[in-house]
Amino acid sequence: MAILPLLAAAASPPPVVEVSVTGLRSVKGQLLVCLTTNPKAFPDCSKDAASVRMAVKSADAADFEIATPAKGVYAIAVVHDENSNDRMDKALFLPKEGFGFSRNPAIVAGPPSFKAASFAVDGDTRVAIKMKYML
Repeated sequence: MAILPLLAAAASPPPVVEVSVTGLRSVKGQLLVCLTTNPKAFPDCSKDAASVRMAVKSADAADFEIATPAKGVYAIAVVHDENSNDRMDKALFLPKEGFGFSRNPAIVAGPPSFKAASFAVDGDTRVAIKMKYML
């Protein structure tokens, strides 16, 4: 009988982060979403093989879910890829497309720190992100 609780605990699904993005200037394109636990890889998840990366249609940005690998401390970065070229377009080093981060930290010069955008996931968690546009 003692084995059954262990099997149930091992089979429990990973936590889910429910994300709500507001402030999109259009429903064109897609959102490129990065979820990571690695402060050195934030906000560019390409440096973190364990990160969760996904594309979400801009029209679906108001409510979507990210399955996390496990409980932990995470940060999310979002880019509004309006022309669907799978990258953030820039003009004179400034983003031409929108961006956002978990916990909506202030943007001074460059992206926020992992610490400023991080949040704990120990069960299902809800995160609201407000988009910002420089141009």
